Formats: sequence, C-alpha cells, structure tokens
Amino acid sequence: MTSLRAELRALHASRGERIPAELLAVMDRAAAELAASGQTDRALAVGEQAPAFALPSATGTTVSLDALLAAGPVVLTFYRGAWCPFCNLALRALQQHHDGITARGARLVAVSPQVPDASLSLTEKHALAFDVLSDLGSDTAKAYGLAFDLSDELAAVYERLGFDLQHVNGGHPRTLPLPATYVLDPEGTVRWAFVRTDYTLRAEPTDILTALDALT
Repeated sequence: MTSLRAELRALHASRGERIPAELLAVMDRAAAELAASGQTDRALAVGEQAPAFALPSATGTTVSLDALLAAGPVVLTFYRGAWCPFCNLALRALQQHHDGITARGARLVAVSPQVPDASLSLTEKHALAFDVLSDLGSDTAKAYGLAFDLSDELAAVYERLGFDLQHVNGGHPRTLPLPATYVLDPEGTVRWAFVRTDYTLRAEPTDILTALDALT
C-alpha cells in the first residue's frame, strides 16, 4: 500500500498542472507567512487535556468528546473541508486504516468547519465508517489552538478556484483549522500529536497506529 506521505507529495508536485502560476505564488506566500506566525506553538500539545466538545455529525446526531472517551482512546483529526484535495487523500487513508484503529479499541472522528450537508456528501463519497463532525464557526478548532483566518489575497484565490467557503462553512468563510491529528487516552490527555501549518502534510496512519499501541 502506498504511504499517505507519498500520495500527498505526488499531489503537491502536480499542482502546476491544475493551478495557474500566479495563484500558486499567492498560496505559497500565504503558507510561508502562516509557518512564520508561530501558530503551531499555540496549538494543543502532548501532555495537555483536550477541550471538551459536542458537535453535529454528518447524519444529524450530536457527538461529544466525553461520550467518545467513555468508550476508550480517541483519534481526533481536524481537516479543512471536502473541497481540499489533500484532505480527501488524508481521510481516505484514515478509512483504509479504520479497522486497525478500532481493533486497538479507539474511536476515530474527523472535524471540519463545513456544514453537515457537505460532511454528509464527503462521507458518502469515500464510504467513511467514522463520524465526520461540523465545527461551524471553528469554536472547537479555536479551543485547540488550530484556527486561523485566511488573508484577503488568499481568500480571493480560493474563490477564483471555485472553493465556495461562504457556503460550505455556513457563513464563516475565512476561518480554517491547521491540519492536526491527536491521539487521546481515555482520560482525554493528548498522548501523541501531529500539527502542521502546511496543509500538504498530514499524519501518517501507521504512525497513528503506533501511537495507539504505545497507550497499552
């Protein structure tokens, strides 16, 4: 099986085939500014307690972190939305390793700022067996130190590329989360974390499984 890391690298290398050079320049400049912002230093870190949340799922139920933890460890991943091809690759890879996660007694949940209808479409497209939750307004991402606002310049680029964030984010088009994945023990303590400003990088599923193994 090809690693997620390799798939992400290949997708990044092909950006020039889909996106004009002048738009790529804006995106790369915004990525460099975010990397220099110190955002990852403000994100929830290993050893800290995960903030509680209760969020709507794609199927209309409310899922709380407390209820998830009552059943065992939790793998919590934040992604930007179904419009992001890198997010789609990451979620598909997580689905491919879902059995391995549940075999270790853990629950996997994914969180994005998009509305439940968009999450439902994503769930159906990739046949996701785990809950996909909607963090409208990004309050949960903010509590985890992951939320940031797009610049006017980058927001204009996304609009030109056809990413209707105004619609899919329920009127909160400028706020997105950093790509992040956390492994929480049953007490809600972060035991492993992957947080990056670079949206082309994601947690490797095999690393998540290794972190879950370390809990026992």
